[in-house]
Amino acid sequence: MHIMEGYLPIQWCIFWYVLSGIVWVYAIIQLKKILSEKPEVKPLLAISGAYMFILSSLKMPSVTGSCSHPCGNGLGAVLFGPAVTAVLASIVLLFQALLLAHGGITTLGANTFSMGVVGPFFGYLTYKALKGKINSTYAVGLAAVISDWMTYVTTSIQLTLAFPGDNPLHTFLAFATVFAVTQVPLAIAEGLLTMVIWDKLKELRPDLLLKLGVIDESEVPNVSVVTEGGE
Repeated sequence: MHIMEGYLPIQWCIFWYVLSGIVWVYAIIQLKKILSEKPEVKPLLAISGAYMFILSSLKMPSVTGSCSHPCGNGLGAVLFGPAVTAVLASIVLLFQALLLAHGGITTLGANTFSMGVVGPFFGYLTYKALKGKINSTYAVGLAAVISDWMTYVTTSIQLTLAFPGDNPLHTFLAFATVFAVTQVPLAIAEGLLTMVIWDKLKELRPDLLLKLGVIDESEVPNVSVVTEGGE
């Protein structure tokens, strides 16, 4: 998914930077609000960022100018929402561009928009739609899969807009089909791994998940959240 340095025409680099920039402003406000109101969730924030960094660094060749890999953006989207995940993705993508030559600075806006904005947004919607209807572990697994797939749909659209060819629809389908060969199984594997991590979080720190409002007390009936004032 990481579009390589210098691959996009400059006008598209600017366009995606502007769109991502709008999200960055809102995202930073949301991040400050969460850290101010719930400072105890900082470890979960760090875990979400590290998870995204590790999974999205496991790249393999795919479409020219890009690559395939798990994204790891579904976990952060479920825990903190798509806006905060955009900040985490931006940091991850910046370090990968500078230290791993994975992605690039000129394409940071485009890569952030796909992996940090659109993918997490659809993952977040998936989890919200399923929350309370099925066990949260299954819901977060599906959210991770959808986040991954929508990240690559977005990248296919970005590449098509930059290089439409004679028939933009055929071009999009060509990009998406090549991505799908690796990304369909990778996303499913990511969903299963995210379920394992989610179960461990429910086991070790259900209080934090309750405080973030991402699980119901019925899933961890023996845990209560301490409110302000110790009540």
